[in-house]
Amino acid sequence: MYVKKEAVLSSQIEGTQASLTDVLEFESKDLSHAIPEDIGEVVSYVEAINYGLKRLNTFPLSLRLIKEIHAVLMINSRGQNRTPGEFRRSQNWIGAAGSTLKTADFIPPPVPEALDAMSQLEKYIHEGEEPLLIKCGLVHAQFETIHPFLDGNGRMGRLLITLLLCEQKALSKPLLYISHYFKLNRLEYYDRLMNIRTKGDWEGWLKFFLKGVILVANQAVSTSRKIVNLQSTHRQLVSERIISAHSYNLLEYLFQRPIINTKKAAQALGISFATASRLITLFCENSILEEMTGKNRNRVYVYKSYLDILNADFLTDEEEY
Repeated sequence: MYVKKEAVLSSQIEGTQASLTDVLEFESKDLSHAIPEDIGEVVSYVEAINYGLKRLNTFPLSLRLIKEIHAVLMINSRGQNRTPGEFRRSQNWIGAAGSTLKTADFIPPPVPEALDAMSQLEKYIHEGEEPLLIKCGLVHAQFETIHPFLDGNGRMGRLLITLLLCEQKALSKPLLYISHYFKLNRLEYYDRLMNIRTKGDWEGWLKFFLKGVILVANQAVSTSRKIVNLQSTHRQLVSERIISAHSYNLLEYLFQRPIINTKKAAQALGISFATASRLITLFCENSILEEMTGKNRNRVYVYKSYLDILNADFLTDEEEY
């Protein structure tokens, strides 16, 4: 779920409108039509993180792996036709919609220089001696400045932070959703990166970045404790009130898929539709699940108390940072 939160937030920085609830609702459905674009970008981000983490078990973080991850990231994305998985072969630029090379806010290095810069960045990832969090901040900023792909650079650059932390065993799981901090402070985020390019202000960027890591890490720990407490409370409730061989399995499944329907629950637990239906009814009667459609057919159920915890720290008040 933390991976999905990071995916939602990182995609929202780029203008995607899908929320965490939107993504979970989509996953609960039996779909035969195309995936909506905004949700598709989030789903592909999740797949890219998981792909990258799996590959890191046997392969180092390298230009080859970055390109592989980017190819996964761009599936179902708006830029899926802009050479996914390949470094750009033409000049790009950063600016408002409709801007040109002449009116751009920033022009990344030309193709030959960009490729050389990426090779140097790869070398730094493996040989740089700075403390890990400093390295993460430097790598992210440099990647965004090089802008090696035609599309998806922002999401890929933020994903690199997570991959570096996991590769170096600073995180056992990708639990740091730094994009939350970047999103809430979006203008300063962009300004700090631009100040590196125009003024060489690496210190200002690193202070901003490290402050975000501290705050988001504390927030993630707080959220984790709330989830563990909720899990303990509902395990106790299930043991006392819901007599079923499958009740614990359903509860554990809800922490993976907090929005479900009966058919998918039955498939996930390996039980009949009727058994799943009775079990879900018991969960509703004990206020663990809530029906969210108000319909008599094709009902969808939400583990609201869990989802409320996950959504509660999607803060909107920048002063909390």
